[in-house]
Amino acid sequence: MFKIVSNLTKSSVVKSIANRQFSNVPQGLWKLGKLNHVAIAVPNLEKAVNFYKNALCATNISEKHAQPEHGVYTVFVELGNTKIELLHPLGEKSPIKGFLEKNANGGIHHICIEVDNIHEAMKTVKQNKVRCLSEEPKIGAHGKPVVFLHPKDCNGTLIELEQA
Repeated sequence: MFKIVSNLTKSSVVKSIANRQFSNVPQGLWKLGKLNHVAIAVPNLEKAVNFYKNALCATNISEKHAQPEHGVYTVFVELGNTKIELLHPLGEKSPIKGFLEKNANGGIHHICIEVDNIHEAMKTVKQNKVRCLSEEPKIGAHGKPVVFLHPKDCNGTLIELEQA
């Protein structure tokens, strides 16, 4: 019995020291949130929607929306804890058109992660030599500010940060 009490006492002393040691460290100015969506470029939007609807029995699928500022059409497939964003080219200068020229069958285009302060997040990634693809956030498909991070600086993955 004495050993258990002794171990508990030792454990609480260690926690107390650890808490004091880091008490002067300021909290971050922003926090990384949940995975908002995985974006998949598709050569045939109707066929892709039918796949999720019929083969995978998805029940919550949005209508097709044009996003002219981003050069894409989007359809969101709602899942229990995240979404899949289907992307299809809109216009000749669509980044998805270029992606599909290199990947004719389509594929994962980017992942989107929520942040609670997009401007502070941009400052931090820039300080860590990660390039943002725009100087200021743009309004994304959810009507919230977004910024994309250069895939060459993110282990080959295009990452979208979205204001939560």
